[in-house]
Amino acid sequence: MIEVRLKQIGIIIGTFTIGIISAISEIKIISVIDSLLPSSTKVLEFSRPGTITLFSTKGKIIQKLGPATREKITFEEMPLLVKRAFLSAEDRRFYNHKGVDVWGISRALITNLHARAVKEGGSTITQQLARIVFLSQDKTLTRKFKEAALALKLERELSKAEILQHYLNNVYLGSSAYGIADAAWVYFSKTPNELTLDEAALIAGLAPAPSLYSPLVNPQFAIKRRDIVLERMKQEGYISKVDYSQALNSSLNLKPATPKYLNSIAPFFSGWVYQQLPYLITPEQIEIGGLKIQTSINLEWQEAAKEIVNQLSEEDLEGAVVSIQPNTGLIKVLVGGKNFQANQFNRATQALRSPGSTFKLFTYAAAIQNGLSPTEKLIDKPRCWKDYCPKNFGDKYFGEITIEDSFIHSSNIVAVELLEIVGFEEVISMANKLGIGINRKIGKYYPLAIGAYEETVLNMTAAYAGLANRGVYIEPSPVEEIRGPNNALIWSHLNSRKERIALSKNTADIVNKMLQKAVSDGTGIAASMVSRQVTGKTGTSEGARDIWFIGSIPHLTTGIWFGYDDSRETSNSSGTAAWAWKQFISKIENDLDVNNFQ
Repeated sequence: MIEVRLKQIGIIIGTFTIGIISAISEIKIISVIDSLLPSSTKVLEFSRPGTITLFSTKGKIIQKLGPATREKITFEEMPLLVKRAFLSAEDRRFYNHKGVDVWGISRALITNLHARAVKEGGSTITQQLARIVFLSQDKTLTRKFKEAALALKLERELSKAEILQHYLNNVYLGSSAYGIADAAWVYFSKTPNELTLDEAALIAGLAPAPSLYSPLVNPQFAIKRRDIVLERMKQEGYISKVDYSQALNSSLNLKPATPKYLNSIAPFFSGWVYQQLPYLITPEQIEIGGLKIQTSINLEWQEAAKEIVNQLSEEDLEGAVVSIQPNTGLIKVLVGGKNFQANQFNRATQALRSPGSTFKLFTYAAAIQNGLSPTEKLIDKPRCWKDYCPKNFGDKYFGEITIEDSFIHSSNIVAVELLEIVGFEEVISMANKLGIGINRKIGKYYPLAIGAYEETVLNMTAAYAGLANRGVYIEPSPVEEIRGPNNALIWSHLNSRKERIALSKNTADIVNKMLQKAVSDGTGIAASMVSRQVTGKTGTSEGARDIWFIGSIPHLTTGIWFGYDDSRETSNSSGTAAWAWKQFISKIENDLDVNNFQ
């Protein structure tokens, strides 16, 4: 009897030991397999290769490019009707399996053999999510094994709610729609919670073959697929026979819409941002995607600037506006024209225009930097330099005049004389230090003093921002920072910005005072403001083909230009640009502290 009991105890202990060893072995095997598989956290942060999202300063999405889910929603925001439609269509035993559904595979196999066609798939929603995030769409046994292993791992590490949420937010549903929110919008111009039963079933039916079943491409196929989903929902007890019958008889009430964020709300600006990316990050980082680009644009200011341009540009007259923070170099506004849809040419960054008298800034700054005093007097009267005989606007001459007053009244004669006094090299060097003439060499010719060299609105505005920043020029940037996959910081303007001392603080302060007087007492008086200190300079090219005003209030420099694309003469004056500048600042000044120049 004792021997029998000992044998029983031995069997129990042995069985228990084998069970423990088996469990430990299973855990070890699973642990080894899991270590060879990618982390499930990638699901939580997933974005497809090549996706780029641009944000404004206040976190508003400007544009999304690439195969991106343009609008994601939480599990709680997903209507029960939509969840049930997808569960019926793709994975009826979702809450009963652990990633791979053997019963589902068997059922699909039997159904397909009976129909002698592929009527059902055996992949679970978890497997499909694994495929979306980690794998390709290759139909190979190797990929299927990997898919199954990943699905099992996802089920161990994520909740069912997390799996379903990320699947419904990332599954491709045709017509550039990734996820249910995108599909609801693209096909019906609705949010997910506005979808009717038949609409939810139609969208759920798209997942196996989005291009084939798309209602925009094959409406009859879409309806047939929808009806299959409705039948399954009835079988699962999710809908009543009455609901089923009504949905079955519903016609397609499509209301197609462009995917959200596909078109930029600041196209001239965002287009330039994309052009700058290769200079900031590597081609591999761009290709991998998942980029979140925090731009420097203020969309409210951008809209205000756009309104000003449209109001003052009659018929085919064009305009451009650029605003820059002098102490950071960050671009807050960039309007490249009136209508991006009509003409994508960016007049802020691409158009080379004669800056007129705004170029005098470099001539006068070079003169002050080389020891000339603003109170020193020169003679303002008609004269020639070799074969070049400039004239003042309106043939108005002041005779003996101080350098400061000649700047205030924008004397062409004195500007050319200063160029001769300090020399071409000094003026060109000053312009170069302030970002002008970097890509295109500046020639040595007397008309240079009054703006014969052509430059962009962006670069001219950045140069004036360098003066407002007390002589420290910062290369303009439209981007504050770039984050990649896993929200990792891969580029920062704060750590990467390029700056240089273009002129001494003393020289900058003197020139800024002259710029203040050019507004309060001179050609830029249309830009003067009672509530703000303003520095600035007007500019007009020959025949008023280009009219400019570039001005600053403390902490913001804005350049405005008007002209025709074919460079024909305008009927305006630089006073129009100065007035437009004031209208723009008046629209945004409540967002800015009142400060004085140092």
